Amino acid sequence: MTTSRLYKKTLLAVAVSSLTFASQHAAAAGFQLNSQSATGLGRAFAGDAVIADNASVMARNAAAMTLFDSHQFSGGVNYIKTSIDVKDITYDPTGSGAFGYPVSVPDANNSSGTAVPNIYYIHRLNDQWALGAGIYSNFGTKNNFDDSFGSNTSIAPNIPNATIFGGTTEISSINYTLNAAYRVNEQWSIGGGIDIVQGSGKLIRSAAPGVNALDIEADGVGVGFNLGTVFEYNENNRFGFAYHYSPEIKASGDMLYAPNGTNLIDGQKLKLALPSMAEFSGYHRIEDTKFAVHYSLQWIGWSVFDTLETDGGVPIKDYEWKDGYHAAIGGTYYLNEAWTLRAGYMYDTAAQDKLTSISVPDSDRQWFSIGAGYHFKKHHTVDFGFTYLMGKDVAVQESLVEGITQLNATTRADAILAGIQYSYSF
Repeated sequence: MTTSRLYKKTLLAVAVSSLTFASQHAAAAGFQLNSQSATGLGRAFAGDAVIADNASVMARNAAAMTLFDSHQFSGGVNYIKTSIDVKDITYDPTGSGAFGYPVSVPDANNSSGTAVPNIYYIHRLNDQWALGAGIYSNFGTKNNFDDSFGSNTSIAPNIPNATIFGGTTEISSINYTLNAAYRVNEQWSIGGGIDIVQGSGKLIRSAAPGVNALDIEADGVGVGFNLGTVFEYNENNRFGFAYHYSPEIKASGDMLYAPNGTNLIDGQKLKLALPSMAEFSGYHRIEDTKFAVHYSLQWIGWSVFDTLETDGGVPIKDYEWKDGYHAAIGGTYYLNEAWTLRAGYMYDTAAQDKLTSISVPDSDRQWFSIGAGYHFKKHHTVDFGFTYLMGKDVAVQESLVEGITQLNATTRADAILAGIQYSYSF
């Protein structure tokens, strides 16, 4: 296989791997984020599969729609401000120190802001049945390197600059969900629905300034489903469990490859395996007090993303990701009839294992969250949420040729999330 083919093949793998993140309930491209509501954001989403303080609960557990005794509407927006640092960068395309390599690459800081809206409606048919519909995004971010990143790092002729590892990554997703819930008796409820996930991405990688090695704009649609249940021990204690099956998406779009212009997978589609998820939540209001404690444990099946390949059987790249989880605990204080105060903490694990990347930085994360809700005129509520998301330093080694490390760096990804939610019951 020629060097140019190796570059092109690996670039495709790096870029399209980012596309898989565009349609996740819990997506990771720099961060593994939850953004279904500002209400949940204010408590680090602890207990969100069972608390049911507005219609956004259907995004976590459709069965919890039976906990309302009236129709519900909720809509809001979360704003995600990310900061990705890439430092201590060295580049050696030979992997052996030949031709005057390795060379240093200046540090990079890639910051971006993304607004993530949501809207939900629950219709109570009767005391037993509830129907729901929602539109929301589970992911939206950018990781765009400046055009000058690594642009002067090629010493030997015909060897690409370190720009081959940077470039543009822009990802977005929309999730359309239709759900139904049924109250079996005073304690048990069940629910489920269909999730239609639309993901899109723009990715650019260059071998040298002005010479794109990869230019992709692609999208795909997949259909999954969700199932859930709620058990109400009494009015102050309840538990929820939900399972979300994520589909395999076949993505297509405009794909341009250089340097020789040939298309490695001409006429084929990329098979993007998405992780399924399971979540357990609990809610407990302490009797004769204004305080409640709640918690969640979620499993994310990232190990399905083991190898990226096409529907024609062409292997692109091994990723060997591992399953992840998040554990969250929070508290709610019902100050008075108007005000509700929230706080929470989450520990969220990375999907990447041994294979890492500067274009898709990932690490274990900690969430520190606070929030509040204001209830007025009986049927109206406005909720606010704020989270500081703190990542870790990760040592990254990347290569375009198997077995030869060509780029070394340290990455760190942090974020600030802020949201507002309006809800109406009628």
